[in-house]
Amino acid sequence: MAVEKSDVERVAALARLEFSDEELVSFTGEMNRILELFVQMSEVDTDGVEPAFRELLRKNVFRVDDPGEMLDAREALANAPDTHEGSFRVPAVIPDD
Repeated sequence: MAVEKSDVERVAALARLEFSDEELVSFTGEMNRILELFVQMSEVDTDGVEPAFRELLRKNVFRVDDPGEMLDAREALANAPDTHEGSFRVPAVIPDD
């Protein structure tokens, strides 16, 4: 199953990403190479190999939740696809009826 340019365009649209034609061609090739690696991995004989559910035997490893430096509103909104009066604008999730 090969990935086509239209597949990459659909995924990009779902993620609300915009790519140039060159990037779409590049990503199509990269995604096909990734799928080829999955095919190679599926060919590996794993009979008798126990599934590994956890690679590391650590338990309850937490980091200290220290507040970091805050962004000002302009920086926070800089990459937003849509803003309105200094806020993020997002699609409505509650019906109007």
